[in-house]
Amino acid sequence: MQYSMRFVAACVLCVGAIACASPRGAVAQETYWPTQGWRASSPEAQGMDSGLLADALDYVRDHQTPIHSLTIVRDGHVVLDAYFWPFQDGQVHDLASVTKSVTSTLAGIAIGRHELDLRQPLTSVFDRRRIANLDERKERVTIEHLLTMTSGLDCDASRGEITLSRMRESADWTQFMLDLPMRDEPGSHFEYCSGGMHLLSAAITNATGLSALDFARRELFDPLGIGNAAWPADGQGVSHGWGDLRLEPLDMAKLGYLWLNNGRWEDRQLVPEAWMRAAVQPQLARNGHRYGYGLWAYPSRQPPLFEAEGRGGQRISVTPEKNVVVVFTGGTFEPGDIGSFILRAIKSDQPLPENASAAARLATAVGDAATPPHPVSFMSPLASTVSGKRYTLAENPLDLKSFVLTFSGAEAAQVQLELGDRSDPPKPVGLDGVPRVSSDGNSGLPVAVSGRWESESTFLLEYNEIGNINTYRFRLRFSGDEVEVQLSERSRVIPTARFRGTSAD
Repeated sequence: MQYSMRFVAACVLCVGAIACASPRGAVAQETYWPTQGWRASSPEAQGMDSGLLADALDYVRDHQTPIHSLTIVRDGHVVLDAYFWPFQDGQVHDLASVTKSVTSTLAGIAIGRHELDLRQPLTSVFDRRRIANLDERKERVTIEHLLTMTSGLDCDASRGEITLSRMRESADWTQFMLDLPMRDEPGSHFEYCSGGMHLLSAAITNATGLSALDFARRELFDPLGIGNAAWPADGQGVSHGWGDLRLEPLDMAKLGYLWLNNGRWEDRQLVPEAWMRAAVQPQLARNGHRYGYGLWAYPSRQPPLFEAEGRGGQRISVTPEKNVVVVFTGGTFEPGDIGSFILRAIKSDQPLPENASAAARLATAVGDAATPPHPVSFMSPLASTVSGKRYTLAENPLDLKSFVLTFSGAEAAQVQLELGDRSDPPKPVGLDGVPRVSSDGNSGLPVAVSGRWESESTFLLEYNEIGNINTYRFRLRFSGDEVEVQLSERSRVIPTARFRGTSAD
């Protein structure tokens, strides 16, 4: 459903009507929780300025910011829910490291159910495993140390999170993390450690008998009304504790609303209140440390806020003083650039007069964001020469073995990629400035592919994994039977590289 278009248009028609007003201060959650769906409101009814929110969307357009969605909830009402084509309402998005905050929330629930204890040593949690490099320091590592990323394990976040990469190459990821030697006294030093969050996911599974995904469905997602979720697991059935959870943006906002309400949902305290309050406060008071229990805390900002943060611009940002939850998804951008517009848009703790012209402008901006760009095209004479040829490529960071580009007209083409030992089905390529969307992309997420001739010999192919963070660009320079490839990825998950290929066709 396109909440944004419906509620903005409705409020243009009913300016000043009671239905478009919900005064801040009325305890909305006593009678309404968004379990079955969010209620929408004009920004003005919740003390926000539609014009400034329209300015935010204009900024995105003018700077071609690679944002995928923006959702703003104030006083329990959705005041903006925008989707930026080709990402669409109803699609799940990769949360990246926002997943860590969900894993930590599940640990809090398990603690509230007395299935885990905050200060329980890992040697007790995993008492059936033989742990290497066991010494007195490792025997003092607890669940709390994993939550605060102060375990003291020799976990290295540099070089693209090298420890995480090595963990993923091992046969048993949990055992790999447990066997790491100690580097610091537990609780003394913060080190961003994705593998530690996977160890926390394993602890949840060990304690509950369920994967983190199944435990979440029973104890978190179902109570919140979250049905569309995907979360991969390792070879032992342990959900990836550090990342790869996929949810819809409106469901991400439900998590933020749960945190805003100190772990309470409807008539249930899903997460212990005392644990939740501690989770959103920095837990290591030195060196500017800002990490709570799986959440980043900024108590000195004005206004104070806390948030779940993920690579590429994924955010669930909560500002309790303003009763606001903001959700961003995207393909590598800086949310703070847009966040400044949102902060300025919060004008009052009481309803503002409705503004028909600003509401109409915002509705237009939301509609434009969801609309494909206008078609344009240019076709090189070289297209007929390279069309249908298979180019075999030299070694490269993406492990791209070969590609075939097929041109059949001025508006669309087709590309087939061979990645590692997997040959992707052919994908349509928009040549007219409008990416073509396919539903059978990597890991089941759709992809949008576009291309254009930059010159008679150079073709630029953009492969956008919608719902994910990664957008790959291939600049292909053809010469005879050879091609020079310049590969880049917007979030730098792989290094920029140049390599060559040849065609035997």
